[in-house]
Amino acid sequence: MEVVIVPDARAGGELIAEAMAKLLRRKPDALLGVATGSTPLPVYEALAARVRSGAVDTSRARIAQLDEYVGLPAEHPESYRSVLRREVLEPLGIGMDAFMGPDGTAEDVQGACEAYDRALAEAGGVDLQLLGIGTDGHIGFNEPCSSLASRTRIKTLTEQTRVDNARFFDGDIGQVPHHVITQGIGTILEARHLVLLATGEGKADAVAASVEGPVAAVCPASALQLHPHATVVVDEAAASKLKLAGYFRHAYANKPAWQGI
Repeated sequence: MEVVIVPDARAGGELIAEAMAKLLRRKPDALLGVATGSTPLPVYEALAARVRSGAVDTSRARIAQLDEYVGLPAEHPESYRSVLRREVLEPLGIGMDAFMGPDGTAEDVQGACEAYDRALAEAGGVDLQLLGIGTDGHIGFNEPCSSLASRTRIKTLTEQTRVDNARFFDGDIGQVPHHVITQGIGTILEARHLVLLATGEGKADAVAASVEGPVAAVCPASALQLHPHATVVVDEAAASKLKLAGYFRHAYANKPAWQGI
């Protein structure tokens, strides 16, 4: 995988947004896989700025969801569908008719998971999937020891995750669902380009394990080592535990500009 070390989160957002913009100029109807959370916000903000300036046209772009709460109505303000509508679709001028996501309210949850995998394939597959990483190395809601071949499925949230997410539910953990639907690692690996963004010292150990450690289910993000086009963008703090940081800086500084990331 390629590792790109940037000064800060804003620089990382600009770099990834430009990669998305180049993709959309080349393929206007590209399917972009997006993630929730605070880490990717600089990416969405930088891409929205390009849309407002006319530097990129998103009128034909499509958006695919990475994960969703089970049992939370789609119109709930904290459903990931609602969050992505506010943070991605509306700023980019993309309508809900161009949005794909699993049905977290389905009576047959397993059937909904299988249907979403089929829908992604029928849509031609994800062109670029943006990912974050947990301090334990998880991607999506694929917690440590998730199968590296896993498909979209239901997962049970850890108590700590529910405690962490309670801040979005008025501090009431009782409102936080126990289950989520997440693209599996095998599903994620089918995207043509994987871009993982990590910022902050708290992610340094997970980044080092994912990039320089063995491919192992205990660190789900290490599966990116198996992908033919995976890019890890990290700020200085998140890169602080990388033994090969010097090489990564040298390699990126000397690559042909036309390659992008």
